[in-house]
Parts: sequence; C-alpha cells; structure tokens
Amino acid sequence: MTGQPARIAIDIGGTFTDVVLERGATRTTTKVLTTYTDPADGVIAGVARVLAEAGAVPTEVGLVLHGTTLATNALIERRGAVTALLTTAGHRDALEMALENRFEQYDIGIDRPEPLVPRVLRLPVPERLAADGRVLVPIDRAAVRALVPELRARGVESVAIGFLHAYANPEHERVAADVLAEAAPELSVTLASDVCPEIREYERLSTACANAYVKPLMGRYLASLAQQLERYGITGPLRMMTSGGGLTDLATAASFPIRLVESGPAGGAILAARLAAECGYSKVVSFDMGGTTAKICLIDDAEPLLSRSFEVGRVYRFRKGSGLPVRVPVIEMVEIGAGGGSIARVDRLERILVGPDSAGSEPGPACYGCGGLRPTVTDADLLLGRIQPALFAGGTLDLDVAAAATALVADVGTPLELSAELAAFAVGAVVDENMAAAARAHAAEWGVDLASRTLIAFGGAGPLHAAALAEKLKIDRILVPAGAGVGSAVGFLLAPISFEVVRSRYQRLAAFAADPINATLADMRREALAVVGQAAPDAAWRETRRAAMRYVGQGYEISVPVPGRLLDDRDSRVLVESFEREYRRLYGRLIPGLDVEVLSWTLAVTAEDSTRAGATTGLGLGGGGVGGGAGGGSGGGGERAAPEHTVPIGAELARRAPQPASHAMLFDPETGSATPVPLHLRAALAPGTRLSGPVLVAEDQTTSVVPKGFTATIDSRGNLLIERVGEAA
Repeated sequence: MTGQPARIAIDIGGTFTDVVLERGATRTTTKVLTTYTDPADGVIAGVARVLAEAGAVPTEVGLVLHGTTLATNALIERRGAVTALLTTAGHRDALEMALENRFEQYDIGIDRPEPLVPRVLRLPVPERLAADGRVLVPIDRAAVRALVPELRARGVESVAIGFLHAYANPEHERVAADVLAEAAPELSVTLASDVCPEIREYERLSTACANAYVKPLMGRYLASLAQQLERYGITGPLRMMTSGGGLTDLATAASFPIRLVESGPAGGAILAARLAAECGYSKVVSFDMGGTTAKICLIDDAEPLLSRSFEVGRVYRFRKGSGLPVRVPVIEMVEIGAGGGSIARVDRLERILVGPDSAGSEPGPACYGCGGLRPTVTDADLLLGRIQPALFAGGTLDLDVAAAATALVADVGTPLELSAELAAFAVGAVVDENMAAAARAHAAEWGVDLASRTLIAFGGAGPLHAAALAEKLKIDRILVPAGAGVGSAVGFLLAPISFEVVRSRYQRLAAFAADPINATLADMRREALAVVGQAAPDAAWRETRRAAMRYVGQGYEISVPVPGRLLDDRDSRVLVESFEREYRRLYGRLIPGLDVEVLSWTLAVTAEDSTRAGATTGLGLGGGGVGGGAGGGSGGGGERAAPEHTVPIGAELARRAPQPASHAMLFDPETGSATPVPLHLRAALAPGTRLSGPVLVAEDQTTSVVPKGFTATIDSRGNLLIERVGEAA
C-alpha cells in the first residue's frame, strides 16, 4: 500500500474491539475480543490483523480515530479512582440530595444511585460567590491546604472542585486548584467550571465528580494506547471521538474523559445519518446492537437528535432520573443492556429475563469455550441457526454448539420445561421485545411515529435481530450497510473535528444587552478554536451557536439557533422569533404574554475537512473471511469498493440471484423446528440482486436474517435493503 496515507478507526466495546483500516475507497475490517487488563493490547492485535490483511505497514497509517465505552463502563461498574469533592462550606450534601424528587412515584422501595464520592470525602471549603459571580466570602487558601493530609490518608487519587456559582466566576476554583498543585502535585484535579460551566449545581457537581472519577483510569489507558501505537510504528496523530459526534485531540480527551461516555454509539449515529442523507430517507431510526448493549437513535432530515445531558448507569428499569446525570454534549439515544453477551435467566415468577448484565469477552458466552457457563443471546442465536459456526470470526473462533445448548437448558429450559431450541427462541423473543419497548418509549418521549421510518441496522448483532425488531415496531424497510458489523468505527471515519463550549449567562430578552453576550461568545470561540486547532491546525472552520431558552417561570429549556454574527440589542426580536418557531414545532402552541429568558449559550467550532466532505459510507462488497453473529466475528480481509452500478434503491429484480454458498438450518417458530434455508455470502451479491426470505446473508462480522415475508435487495451503493412484502401486520 503506497501513496495516500491510511486511516484507522478503533471502537472498543464491552465484548469486541472493532478495527477498520481505510485508504481511499478500500476498507479492511476486523473484530477482536476486548482485553480487560489493558484494552490497548486488543487494539494492537486488531491493528496488526487489518494491516496484515491489507498488505500494509504501520508507517503508512497517517491518522488513528478512536472511540470507546471504557469511561461509561468504569462509571457503571464503579471501577474508577478514589475521588474527593471540595465544595462550598454548607453544601457538601447537594450531591446526595440531588433533585429531591422521585423517578418512580408509587414504588416505596426505590433506591437512588450511590454518589461517586461518599460523604466522608465531600470536604467543605470556606468561600462564597453570589449568583452573578461577586465574591461574598473570599476563599480560605489555608483551609484548602489543610485538607491535603486527609486526602492522602484516605488514598484519594483524584479531586473534583465545585463551588457554588463558580460557573459565573471560576476564580475560587482555580485558586483551590493552584493550592493543590503546589501542596499535592500527585493528585488529578477536575474543575467544575471547566467541565460544566452551567447553572444547576447538582448536575454540575455530578458531572465534575464523574470526570474526576474516570480521569486517572482514562489517562493511563490513553497514555498506554499512544505509547503502544508509537512502539508499533504508527506515529500519525490520535483523535478521540466524543459523545457529541465530533473528534478531538488526545490532550483534551485526557482532561475531559467524561466527554467520551457515549463516543462509540455516537459513531454509529453518524453513520446512520450519512446513510439517510445518501439514500434520501428523511425519517430514520438507527439500531446498533453489539455484544453488550443496544442503542436506538432517532434521525430526522439526516440529523440525529442532540442533547446537553445524559444519565449513566440507570439503576431502575432504565427509568429516567435513576442514573448519574452528566451535562456534556451528546447525541440523544436510548441505550439498554441488550447485546450478544447479555445473560438470560428465569426469575422466581418464571419469567425469562435477559440482561442488563453481560458475559463480555472474559469469559464470554458459553459457546466461546472460554469458561462462560451462563446462557447469552449469542448462544440462543447460535442454536437457532442465525450464526454459522464455520463462518463466525472468519473461522478463527471455534463455537461450541453443545455448550450453548447445555447452558440454555440448565438456566432456561429446565425451569420452564422447554427444549434447548424453544429456550433459545424464548430468549431471542424476550430480548427483541425489550428492545422494541425501549424504542417505543423513546419515540413516545419525542412524540414521533416509528412505523413510517426506515430502520438502519448495524453492529455485530444488529442485522441478526433487525427484522424481528422491525416486525414488532411495524416498520417495513430495513437498511443494512456493507460492513455493518463495525458500523460505529466506520462512523468515526465520517466524523468532523469539532469541539463545543457552553456558558451560563442569564438574559431576559425584553431587556437584552448584546455586548456582554458578544464578549462571552468571543471567549467561547477562542476556547473552542484552541482545541480544534490542536487537532486540525491547517483546516478552515465553521461556527454554530445555540441558546438554551424558556419562558420565564418554566423549569426546562429548549435549544434554539442563534445568528452566527455580532449581535446587537435589536436582536432580541430575532431571538424571540427563533424561540417561538422552535417552541411551536415542539409543542404546537405558544404562551402569550410571557417574556423569554436565556440561561446558557453554546458555541461549537467544526473543522472543514475537504478530504472527508465527499466521503461515502460504502464499505464495498469484496474481502476475506465471513463472520456472523451477535457481537460479530473477527474474520474479514481487505474489502474493495462497491462496483459502479446504477440500480435504484428498491428496484425490481435486475440480476438473477447466484446459487447460495450453502444452506443453513434455521429455526422456524411456526413449525417449532429447524428448516433448511439458503445462505448467501454478501460479497458475491452484485447490485440489483434480489432474494426472497427466508434467507441468510453472511458478511464480515455479522449476518443479516431475512425472514419469511421479506425480500432483500442489494442497492446501487452496496447496501442490503430488506423490505416487507405486503402490508405490516
């Protein structure tokens, strides 16, 4: 491989690490099991594999793009650093009091998630600021210095500093950080005014504590990854995917690892949005099912929903309010513990439960033969014939069908008096309904209809379950991109270099003063440009502004676009009109006679990368081994660009389907037994090829299940279009 430098995208999940190598229109993909002792070990193994399959050498890699759920997993599993919180005297319990509400009104047994910082490590500091940032009580430097022996005695590694109203004036937080840097330089320090300079103290403190909690862990991992890549011979820059859908530099990611909480799923949403734009679908729901979780995102007009808040580790049936809130830019989606490694069991009421706990990669599903004894969704899919043992992971990972059957019978079949096959079918049906219920709830929360949308499915397990999910949601069209098993990593290759900054600067629009807002926006632009300039020093850039606005007296804001120019006092009318358009769109009406207020301002800077602007999502139709199944396989050699045909999407039969590579025994729920169905290799299907279900289409890292009542067509871009025959049930 010579000429244009290659790019590598890496997505670390709870079960598999996906790696994609791209040079021009050629992409090579693979999956390897995630290594928990040091995830960088799995990364290097995957990188070595794609380089070998592509016939490339490390020095030809000019850029590495990376996203991971490691920060999220550390928060959920409570594997972060021993963390302390320095906060305003008298306010140490704000973190535990939270919002003083109940996320489930009628359940007297609900428990809130335990704060990341226990009360004994929430340490008060004498100081006080007014809401406008004026100093009421100067900070006591000696009191901060006096806390150092206690921090060391309790083994504290990381400190969050969050003082009341420091979003308006960060000076006291910076003084405290300077004192700690001098007295205890070994401590990792996070300032709430840097991580989340917004009103609402609970969310601000929660975000700062979460960042401090994972900062040492992520710092060590990122340093190890950078060192291992360099030792391997890859010296090109490393860029990190953020939860908001942009790429940033390594130093920013190490300082603000909380911005990486949903970085992997964000890549999948970017891929789905680009596919929607290319294929002309205005309303899409993306479905990303991997080895540990399933993610569902609503995308309208090729733009995923965006949010300023996210909850990590919901402890009560994924109910909003039962997790740890973090306020960072994030692509809005619902994520549930439903993946290939999700563990199945029967409870005391003889109900089948699936997830949210996962077998991960260590020990993994029972069929992996790595010590796992409990049944998972992957074991069920294997027993149902959706996964072909000879094709899984390109033949590099031997699957034990007998072990899968034994686990399913022991934990599900015997308690419910079901055969191994019926137990597997029941597990699959439960996980499909769990995902459908989550999708329905998410759609209802945003007031949208799912049945009229196109389902874009990817992830190692997504194409396996997409048709079943579509049937439950009455969706008639499914799009499976080529290389779907590594969809999130492909999304990294499509993402821009960007960074978003937020500031709370209160204004009532009836008395709007533009000068202080222009000064604030100028400061925000400088901060964002400093980050983007590190990651893309030679790129042109564009700026996007939004404001969090509401009617006076309301408790929640909506995000409203702001003109990208110097504002003047007369722009109050422009801002009101912008607010009213967005408010009417969301709620269908306006509230007359009320003033509008702005709580915070958001500014994002995005690098204009000409090399990425014309990129397409097509992964091509060629390449090495074929994998299939939940969590995906790790076969797959170098893929070539899709042949240039002009078959329209949804066209009638243009090519005669080739003979199937083989036949597979697929469980038929109507007969209760397995029946032979054709198995096609996706690499052998040219654009225009049409297949009638039931049929399996296997490719690198996954398999698409096309059931009876559906057809599958390869479109002109190499996507697999699965459509229902006739009306939805």
